[in-house]
Amino acid sequence: MDLSSFSQSYAEARQKFLEACASAGLSVESHVHPLRGRDGEDLAMDVARLGAPDAANLLILSSACHGAEGFCGSGIQVEHLRDKAWVERCKRDDLAVLFIHALNPHGFSWLRRVTEDNVDLNRNFLDFDQPQADNADYRAIAHLLLPERQPPTLLSTLGLVGYSLRHGRMALQGAISRGQSGDPKGMFFAGNAPTWSNRTLQQVLRQHGQQCRRLGWIDIHTGLGPRGIGERIYKGKQTPEDIARCRRWWGDQVTNSAEGNSVSAKLNGTIDNVIPQTCPQAEYNGLTLEYGTLPGLQVLNAMRGDHWLYRNPQVAPAQQQRIKQRLRDAFYVDADDWKQQILEQAREVLEQTLAGLASPLPA
Repeated sequence: MDLSSFSQSYAEARQKFLEACASAGLSVESHVHPLRGRDGEDLAMDVARLGAPDAANLLILSSACHGAEGFCGSGIQVEHLRDKAWVERCKRDDLAVLFIHALNPHGFSWLRRVTEDNVDLNRNFLDFDQPQADNADYRAIAHLLLPERQPPTLLSTLGLVGYSLRHGRMALQGAISRGQSGDPKGMFFAGNAPTWSNRTLQQVLRQHGQQCRRLGWIDIHTGLGPRGIGERIYKGKQTPEDIARCRRWWGDQVTNSAEGNSVSAKLNGTIDNVIPQTCPQAEYNGLTLEYGTLPGLQVLNAMRGDHWLYRNPQVAPAQQQRIKQRLRDAFYVDADDWKQQILEQAREVLEQTLAGLASPLPA
């Protein structure tokens, strides 16, 4: 395992990805973002494809749906691209591998989970031609989530704890994270229209996904669950057949938010909703690989601080730096043992995905 595959910034991560693609003999399509990065650097959703354009099976490995979570996913992508033996094993006539680096490059560079317009990309895949569902539960606790002071007062945090005691921990998590459309400056905002990242991903998938018959997609996330443990969360149709196939591929430990056995609450507007629009012909097999970092309350408070900073940007640089460091730490554990765990589990999941994509195709 090559721990040097991980990076300390978006710019470094992008450079390592581009260099690894070049070493593997892969060309890169760079979909350039209209804004610049924190250090003035170019931002892009970079895409590399290994394999024929008409391959029947397509494996997608994506990173940085939630920008600040991109350190982990980028490291996994770079490590596999640098592994010449793994790349050679993927050179099957019936297989293509698509690396999508930095779905949300703006958030990755600026150390935010959200996009440039404060949208949670993993809540943004909705039908915006229809009225958006209200999240009354979020509205009921918004004043506690986003208090006027930073750090949050003990009273506001106790208010959230009280909600959890009355309604249950997962009810609180769902109220916070399910997605909301009422407050553009609030947390987990779903947006009022598709974001740049949403539109660009649709373009990428229409280009690369419409020829395959079967698709396996691993989307890397961090921030939920025990430190260093990669939960395998099912993403796809809620049919017994699809769920059973997922567990044949990735094991009985696969969880499902709809079944209530996942560390994640059931969410609205998630990224897998893009598949029926862009690759309707393909059998879809999707997995969120969610790695734990810090205890849940620390992660939540880091996000609360980052949103407070978004709403109150004119604060002292030292306080800005502290808030950003807490957010980074909440989604990326810069420690060798954590990185080793991440790469080992990713290796296993990707081996299982390759095996699944080598099984007989659906009739």
